[in-house]
This record gives sequence, structure tokens and C-alpha cells, in this order.
Amino acid sequence: MYQESDYLLLSGLQHIKFCPRQCALIHIEQLWHENFFTASGRAQHEKVHSGVGESRRIVRTERDLKIASSFLGITGQTDAVEFYSDGTVIPIEYKHGEPKEDSCDEVQLCAQVICLEEMLGCKIEEGALYYFKIRRRIPVKITDELRLETIELARKFHELVESGKTPLAEYKRKCESCSFIDECFPESAGRNKSVETYLKRRIQSETIGIDEV
Repeated sequence: MYQESDYLLLSGLQHIKFCPRQCALIHIEQLWHENFFTASGRAQHEKVHSGVGESRRIVRTERDLKIASSFLGITGQTDAVEFYSDGTVIPIEYKHGEPKEDSCDEVQLCAQVICLEEMLGCKIEEGALYYFKIRRRIPVKITDELRLETIELARKFHELVESGKTPLAEYKRKCESCSFIDECFPESAGRNKSVETYLKRRIQSETIGIDEV
């Protein structure tokens, strides 16, 4: 169990799953930059976070609930949580874009589930992810495997922040969509690579883009 003073942001679990270096840049070095994807996602979330609940027959939907878990040592805020008359609780996380190949979104949802279970003293078997790009809600079973992955990521997240060390860069295809690419220099990572070569390549690609406009 963690003390409240040691709680970290729930969003960091998705960050460390996506890239430990990105997670460190945000949660250790306190950097934050927006690109098209993050700005668009933020704008869409602002519409979701109205803070206004609503009731429809057997379900009450609450938004912007403050949640926390001493077990995971995290705190955050929900997009929406549905409370049904039979006691069923279903958290819903809204996402920009479409379903991902990895479990980043599922882990963030599962962390919300663990927080709600701890706070409400209930068992939650299922959550949901809503993707703006495909305009569809996808049910997510909260399996034992997903819970274990979430717990392990929370442990790694705390260890990373406590270490105060930012991991070295490692270039992957997904780096191109990361808002930290210009601070991270992932393409310069590895042997026989240099920041100078990386900068020349970036400048050349941006120049080509301008010429094409």
C-alpha cells in the first residue's frame, strides 16, 4: 500500500506502457508538448468532461469522478462511469483515434476499475473504450491477466519515478507520432548514429514538406 503523498498520476501507466522514456520525460522531467494527435484528443476530451451527470431509466452516468488507489499508488479522473440499478458499475474511457495494437488503453481502463473497486467496495467485471475515430464503444473484459499487467506497470512506474533517471532513447516506428520526438532524438540512438545526422534528416524532411505546400 502506498501513502497518499506517494500517489502518481494514473495516466502514467499508459505512458510507461507506450514508452518508458516518454513516461520519464513527462513525470520526471515535467515536460509536455502537444502535437496534432494530443491537441485533437484534448479538445475531444474537453467535450466529454462536462462534469454533468445524467440518468436514463436503469442507469446513472457520472463524469469527472476523482479516483485513487492506495494499492496501485495512483490517482486520476474518470471520463464517465455508469451505475446501473442492479449494482453493476461500468467505467468508460474516451479515446482519440481508433483501437491500438497494444494494451495501452486497456491498462488505463483497468487502473480505473481497480480504483473504483477499492473506493466503492465492489467487483467490476467489465469496462468500455469509446473511440472517436470509429465512433464506437468497445466492451473490455477486466481479466486476471489484464489486472496483473496493470499492477506490474504501476510497480514499474513507481520505480522509474523514484529512480529519477530517464531511460535512453530507442527508435521505433511509433516514435513518429510522439509529441516528444524533437526532444527525444530517438533516431540518433544506437551505435554509429549521431544527433547531427538526425537533425539533418529532420530538417530535410521538413523542407520537402514546405516545398510541397
